[in-house]
Amino acid sequence: MEKYAIVYSSLTGNTKALADEVRKVLPEENCDYFGTCNEAELHLDIYYVGFWTDKGNADEAALNLLKKLENKKIFLFGTAGFGGSEAYFQKIIDQVEQSIDESNTVIGTYMCQGRMPQSVRDRYVKMKEQPDHMPNIDALIENFDRALSHPDADDFEGLRKAIASL
Repeated sequence: MEKYAIVYSSLTGNTKALADEVRKVLPEENCDYFGTCNEAELHLDIYYVGFWTDKGNADEAALNLLKKLENKKIFLFGTAGFGGSEAYFQKIIDQVEQSIDESNTVIGTYMCQGRMPQSVRDRYVKMKEQPDHMPNIDALIENFDRALSHPDADDFEGLRKAIASL
């Protein structure tokens, strides 16, 4: 197997947990770099790039790294606070792929839900107190509560399967 890097950006620890799982699955002796996007070197052939979702796209640190890669094999993995829909996850992946140079090959992808900071729920509750709040505010609060357990064992298993299928 070729040398590879596992690079990630993780605001709340969710994507770091996925990166740790990627590291467990792949042969350790071929891992040339494991760490954050900001410090990654660009001399390897394969990059497992983890990101957290920011406004429907990868976060800035992950996007900056992805834009620099050329002639690489890339496996994308990420977390999003909103989950439950493969269509939503695919929309994010499609958006992220727009930042990748076409000389690269995306060899696989995986996304799952991730828990959000408590400040997000607090903001939703405060919004609900307003007389003219969004009609879907209860759904946002329910989604926040569902996300608290993610990434979970099923998410890790899905990631392992996505990597095994390469």
